[in-house]
Amino acid sequence: MSQLEMKVPSPGESISEVEIANWLVSDGDYVEKDQAIAEVDSDKATLELPAEAAGIITLKAEEGDTIEVGAVCCLIDTSAKAPAKKAAPAPKAEPAPAPAPAPTPAPAAPTAAKAQHAAGHPSPAAKKMLAESGLTAAQVKGSGRDGRILKQDVLAALATGFDGSSAAQWGGSREVRREKMSMLRRKVAERLVGVKNETAMLTTFNEVDMKPVMDLRAKYKDAFREAHGVGLGFMSFFTKAVTHAIAQFPAVNGMIDGKEIILPEYADIGIAVSSPKGLMVPVVRNAETLSLAQIEAEIKRLAIRARDGELGIDEMQGGTFTITNGGVFGSMLSTPIINPPQSAILGMHNIVERPVAVNGKVEVRPVMYVALSYDHRIIDGKESVGFLYAIKEMIEQPERLLFTGKSPEEVLLGL
Repeated sequence: MSQLEMKVPSPGESISEVEIANWLVSDGDYVEKDQAIAEVDSDKATLELPAEAAGIITLKAEEGDTIEVGAVCCLIDTSAKAPAKKAAPAPKAEPAPAPAPAPTPAPAAPTAAKAQHAAGHPSPAAKKMLAESGLTAAQVKGSGRDGRILKQDVLAALATGFDGSSAAQWGGSREVRREKMSMLRRKVAERLVGVKNETAMLTTFNEVDMKPVMDLRAKYKDAFREAHGVGLGFMSFFTKAVTHAIAQFPAVNGMIDGKEIILPEYADIGIAVSSPKGLMVPVVRNAETLSLAQIEAEIKRLAIRARDGELGIDEMQGGTFTITNGGVFGSMLSTPIINPPQSAILGMHNIVERPVAVNGKVEVRPVMYVALSYDHRIIDGKESVGFLYAIKEMIEQPERLLFTGKSPEEVLLGL
């Protein structure tokens, strides 16, 4: 017997241990070389662990166990022969179908059957109310004759808190369940608490009239997709505006390292995206050099990899600034938490039509509230407000994105 000890590889720099999130094989299974045998959680991502050789596997850890990098997680008997593949069974001959019996007249339904049919059957008024509320007849107990559902029965069900979205989820029990926090979630919790305790975090707010960008997007979205193969979303406009604003206020792109301030001369923008494992922040590298189409393509690529659980550690490390969009979930306003060791984060929110004053007249415009949370140790109030206002100006005047944050008139006048 020749046993191969499989040790936990290092998923990335500064990671010393991982957690076995899920074994994809069972003890005693025959595995092929490079077959995914486990999913492991680090404090930054979930990764698949491939088999280093073919053979019969012996597991040395349970799901949920924390294992140090370099420790043995399983053994593979490389001398074992692959099991012979079973031949597919020959298809069985189907017997000839029996001739269908002649139809017989249905007997008259008894009174009990009529009552059973009426039970749970809504009256016309109750049926209309069920459709409007999203409830089904099965979720309402009828009090009418033979269990018929009446209008007041639907009202009573709604009064107890039932609706179309929650009725199927709540069963009225008093039980609770516990779930173990993943290593990724525990680490995120530790880092976020650390940010609150170790930084002088403040948040400044502004509002953005989204009509110019929305008009531009509506006019060119089809041509944009045809030319570049990706959709034209709002995130690329904000990412590009952020890179121009960073050029004007470089401290927002900086970070503290001991007694020094590091000021990168590039913009690696982290884009917060939702994934089955929770919030992930993949990084768009050198966003300052990319066009809107290139930014959209890169965001799409990273979002798909996050959704499929394929993001690598290198794709989430080294960002200099982060953008998070709570608006996709309906958030009107929030105070985003800085993603350490960065010093600032931009929060986008939902777009709502609001009455605003335009040239002395009240007009209804699509407005988005934006928030910039920043570390006051490195970024002053003047810089934070100026940075956010610069983004507002560029979104409200998209042509500024062509002139490094300035209007065509300012470029012409050399201002």
